[in-house]
Amino acid sequence: MSTGMIIIIVVAIVVLAAIAVVGFAMQRRHHLRQRFGDEYDRAVSQHPRREAEKELAEREKRHSQLDVRPLSASVRDRYAQRWALVQEQFVDRPGPSVDEADRLVTALMAERGYPTDGYEQQYADLSVEHSTTIDHYRAAHEVKTHNERGQQSTERLRAAMVHYRALFEDLLGPAGHRPNAI
Repeated sequence: MSTGMIIIIVVAIVVLAAIAVVGFAMQRRHHLRQRFGDEYDRAVSQHPRREAEKELAEREKRHSQLDVRPLSASVRDRYAQRWALVQEQFVDRPGPSVDEADRLVTALMAERGYPTDGYEQQYADLSVEHSTTIDHYRAAHEVKTHNERGQQSTERLRAAMVHYRALFEDLLGPAGHRPNAI
């Protein structure tokens, strides 16, 4: 075989390998965008693309190792009743009700099998399966944090309750077992 032919074969192999790598990266990017939705865009806007995609893939890997389980009908009903009580208390005690909503969401996460090791880890774990409502959690948590310093209006506290409710309903499970709206 001539030297020219060897060079052509090596170049062809390198080009095919590059195409395979690019194809894999594009497939991975598409998968992560589909899985994480807006959270993918947020991660990419805050970090270099490769770093953001690595972080999201690590979240996905961690999530696959969790023992996340659905709730039985009786447990869903019990949580729905607890949520209704939190909403009822909002009129007289908006600040404490937001705190209770956060505690109830955390309890529901634990019941489903999610670790509850602090907000950042909770957020990362939830972002894998609950990407459509994860922004609600971020917004509610922000209001709750400011409320702890006494810096929130009743309207902002009401908005936090609406955000918590969206995540709560998503975590709770199938339609037909959802709490009443605020």
